[in-house]
Amino acid sequence: MTSREATSLLPRSHGAQDTRVTSISDWAHILAFGAIGWPWLLRSLSGGTRADKRALLDRLKLPRDALPNLGSWKADTTLLHLIVDHVEALRPETVVELGAGATTLVTARALELHGGGRLTSFDQHADFVAATRNWLAEHGLEADMRSAALVPAPDDWPSYWYDVTALPEQIWMLVIDGPPWTIHPYVRGAAECLFDRIPVGGVVLLDDGARPGERVVGARWKKRWPNFSFRVSKKGTKGTLIGQRRR
Repeated sequence: MTSREATSLLPRSHGAQDTRVTSISDWAHILAFGAIGWPWLLRSLSGGTRADKRALLDRLKLPRDALPNLGSWKADTTLLHLIVDHVEALRPETVVELGAGATTLVTARALELHGGGRLTSFDQHADFVAATRNWLAEHGLEADMRSAALVPAPDDWPSYWYDVTALPEQIWMLVIDGPPWTIHPYVRGAAECLFDRIPVGGVVLLDDGARPGERVVGARWKKRWPNFSFRVSKKGTKGTLIGQRRR
C-alpha cells in the first residue's frame, strides 16, 4: 500500500513484528469511543470536494494526479490547506510530522515554495515510509523520512507512542496525523513530549481535532500548557486543533 492509493475503512495491521499488548482498559476505551465517535469516522471517509483538491494542487503547482485519493485514513483538503496556510505565514525552518502520507507531500512542497525549511517525518511502517519517500521523489521533493516503532507512551498517557529520536532542537511546526485512534482514543496526546521544543510563535496542528478522543487530549493540553493558545477549527470533515506558543 502506498499513500497514493485508496485505503480501507479499517486501519492497517501493524504486522507480524508488532509486540504491542492492548490492555483491557485500552480495549474498553477503544470500544466506547468507537461507539460514540462513528459520526466523525463516517465523515472522515470524505477527503474534500474535487474543487477543493484542484484548488490545493493549483496552489502548490502540482499536477492534478498528485493526490489521487484522499479521505478514509488520509488527511482531508481542509487540513492540507491549513498546513500550507501556516507554512506560508511562518516560513518555518523546521517541521516535524507524525504520521506520513498526503501531509508529507503537501508539507514538503509548501516548504519548497515558501522558505525552504526542513521536514522530518515519522511513521511506524517502514515500507510506507519508503513508499512515501519515493512518492516525494517523483515530484522532485525530499524529506527526512524515518520509521519509528511504537513504544510505551511517556508520562501518564496510555498505550503507545512513536520512538522518535534525533529531533531538531527547535520545532517551528508540529503536524500530528498519527498514530491511529484504534491504538487508543488518546494515543496522540503524548505528542506533548515535543512541546518544549516549540519556540514562541511555533504551531501545533492536530488532525481529527473534533473527534471525542482528540477533544479529551485538547482539554488536557490546555490545562498543562497555559503558554499555548488552542482553538479548534471545525472546517472540513474532522476538524483540526490548532495551538500556538505565546511565551
